[in-house]
Amino acid sequence: MLSFLKLIRAGNLVFIALTMYLIKYGLFEPFGVAVTLNLLGFSLLVLAVECIAASGYVINDIFDIKADLKNKPERTIINSKISEKTAYRLFFILNIVGVGLGFYLSNMIGRPGFSAFFIFGSAILYLYNSQFQQTILVGNILVSIIVGLIPVGVGLYDLLPAITDQNQQTQSVIFSILIDYSVFAFLINLLREIVKDQEDIDGDYNAGYKTLPIVLGKKRTNRVLFAIGLIPLGFLIFYIYKYLFDNIQAVIYTLLLLVGPLLFFLINIWTAEKKSEYSRLSLVLKAILFFGLISIGLLQFILI
Repeated sequence: MLSFLKLIRAGNLVFIALTMYLIKYGLFEPFGVAVTLNLLGFSLLVLAVECIAASGYVINDIFDIKADLKNKPERTIINSKISEKTAYRLFFILNIVGVGLGFYLSNMIGRPGFSAFFIFGSAILYLYNSQFQQTILVGNILVSIIVGLIPVGVGLYDLLPAITDQNQQTQSVIFSILIDYSVFAFLINLLREIVKDQEDIDGDYNAGYKTLPIVLGKKRTNRVLFAIGLIPLGFLIFYIYKYLFDNIQAVIYTLLLLVGPLLFFLINIWTAEKKSEYSRLSLVLKAILFFGLISIGLLQFILI
């Protein structure tokens, strides 16, 4: 059982669920915006997203067997604790459940076309692992888009169908907040994906992947990471100046848990060379993503 939980990255799935529930009960409800889904319907939405995400982790481990045996042999699960055949079965079951729930919810809210959200996510995760992971930057961008779409997906299913002429302005403001969070999540995850490529460069090279570090080398990739990292830093500084400046608690939270760690990343990525250094910086980015997304639940204390 523990091996299956590790295979589907149970910790990451908990984080995804936490983010989605915070959006509904930490953002939508306190601001009194109109919503479409009750608790049961929303829980089905969370489950659908979890299934698609879990299937992505499974297929990633299946296609990464060769690279993982070099990069992290002690943490390789496929063929050591779970057979490849069983992993494939789990992948298909998770996809069927996720897409099926997405189709059901899309029809329930009267937007059958929205089922494409789940079909797209499932297809991209498979193509990423089977094709684009070996193509420079394409795979990094695609998987980061999937992460960034989670807040937007909540808005599509719970917020958008409830828009009327009377509440359009309020709904639009809340939806724009979700888009901002999605952009931030995309940027931080993109940085982390490239850092993970730096960390796994030896195994990826042996597996025949064409990742950014393999094509450009570690030093040039560090410079690319530094340049990309300036974008979310500027994003945060702009947010502090325009929206948070009058709330000292919000400013302290953003400076200590987001700006500070991001500056730490930018300073250290410039000279990083060792696998242990990239591993530490990957954890820093994961923490930034975590504290950034859970701040959704704090907006009620800042903006009301």
